[in-house]
Amino acid sequence: MKEEQRQFLSLLGRPPLRLTVEQAAWVINCGAHDIPVLVAARLLKPLGNPTPNAVKFFSTEEILELATNQPWLAKATNALYQHWRYKNGQRTTFLAAEVN
Repeated sequence: MKEEQRQFLSLLGRPPLRLTVEQAAWVINCGAHDIPVLVAARLLKPLGNPTPNAVKFFSTEEILELATNQPWLAKATNALYQHWRYKNGQRTTFLAAEVN
């Protein structure tokens, strides 16, 4: 977040109503690259009906609620583990094929 944004939001005394991918990731303590994984797993839903290449926004209220929901956090964590386990497995398979 830019310093100007931070100063403006501090004047309002409340968080913005919409969060970007990066801001949503900060709230749930993951990387911005993990948010599309959670959307694909249907654990997060962007606001509106954005096209695949559009900037995605998320409801601050929903993200804050999910961040305190322990069963949801467990599902999200498992989805991320599963995604990266698959991606890393693909990479090692690719590297092994290159060596042979």
